[in-house]
Amino acid sequence: MKIAVIGAGAAGLAAVKHCITREPSDEVICYEKIDQIGGTWVYNEEVGKDRFGLPIHSSMYKSLRTNLPKEVMGYPDYPIPDNAKSYLSRTEILEFLNSYCNKFGIRTKIRFLHNVELVEPINGDRKWSLRVKDLSKNEMINETFDAVMVCNGHYFQPNIPSIKGQKIFQGEQLHSHDYRIPDIFQDKIVVVLGAGPSGMDLALEISAKAKRVILSHHLKETILTQFPVNVVQKSDVKELKEREVIFSDGTKEDIDVIFYCTGYQYSFPFLAESCGIRVDSNMVTPLWKHLVSINNPTLALIGLPFYVCAFSMFDLQVRFVLRFWHGEKTFPSKEEMLQEEAKELKKCVVKGFANRHFHMMGPAQGHYYDDLANTAGIIPLPPVLTKLHNESSMRFMDDLVHYREDKYKIIDNYNFVQL
Repeated sequence: MKIAVIGAGAAGLAAVKHCITREPSDEVICYEKIDQIGGTWVYNEEVGKDRFGLPIHSSMYKSLRTNLPKEVMGYPDYPIPDNAKSYLSRTEILEFLNSYCNKFGIRTKIRFLHNVELVEPINGDRKWSLRVKDLSKNEMINETFDAVMVCNGHYFQPNIPSIKGQKIFQGEQLHSHDYRIPDIFQDKIVVVLGAGPSGMDLALEISAKAKRVILSHHLKETILTQFPVNVVQKSDVKELKEREVIFSDGTKEDIDVIFYCTGYQYSFPFLAESCGIRVDSNMVTPLWKHLVSINNPTLALIGLPFYVCAFSMFDLQVRFVLRFWHGEKTFPSKEEMLQEEAKELKKCVVKGFANRHFHMMGPAQGHYYDDLANTAGIIPLPPVLTKLHNESSMRFMDDLVHYREDKYKIIDNYNFVQL
């Protein structure tokens, strides 16, 4: 098969690797719009637009360390080498991705500084047309493929909630996508909106510079972490005035900055409407198993689920898709795939979740991995990954200040120890 891979981050690398190492190998071209591999792990001091007028993709900030131990962050057949710590810096993860790239000869299949502008199915031909811009030459290229793997990530399109008074607020408003270093908050009173992984981490980081940090969230479970004395927790922001914020509990605070740590939206600006994929309240649909386009099954979106062991999941999803594309397994009917997605969405709603939570895995990720492996008849992921991920997530909530000092060792497919 001739396969297009969009993006050379951790998912795109896994896609290329499996295309070229299977027997017989596939013809594959990976398009990457920047000049190196790594996707979201590439740190860029710039914000806004790059030299080609494209939005800066990476949301990486300078001091970032992983919020999962390296023991669950490698690929199934290429773990991160052992060293003295479990939680690594962004540079160490990027070095790991480069070593993976070199080990499997992936780089020769990547066209750097090539931005995919349009993907559309060719009617009646069961093929795909890609329009790609060679940024360095400022030239447009058209290429035809048998199948497409979209690996463009989902941490680049900021989600900014609508808040009453947003337009009259006189202070600064910043999304974590454009955050790089804490110095910009020196001596300021900052409301951090959202207590997900980035909100928690960044509230802690900027507290070293800010005068006062107010962590605003609607988490039902208690955050046990003992924050520095200049960090307080408050309910949701209800309204903004010119220099003031009003919280849902009725309290008010004078502030300087609203710092949105409110996550990201799935975005596929290059997919034509005829691809049959839409984003509905941040649920990407219609998809079979969060992965395969039900309308056009030779289109796969790798890496949508979140709160997962990402690199291993990418690898598993790619192996799953290739089994079906090569006819080793047969896709169910369109009706069956739609019914399966609807059934899963119904379960989500019953649990009290909105559409935007549809791709959230967390503690349930092991069931997703097992389902993919069983359905495609491929080697599953070891259950220890989910166990250690869950342990790390609990430690994150309970002791944000110190949990990255933890050191783990995986003993076998089911067990780990904390050293």
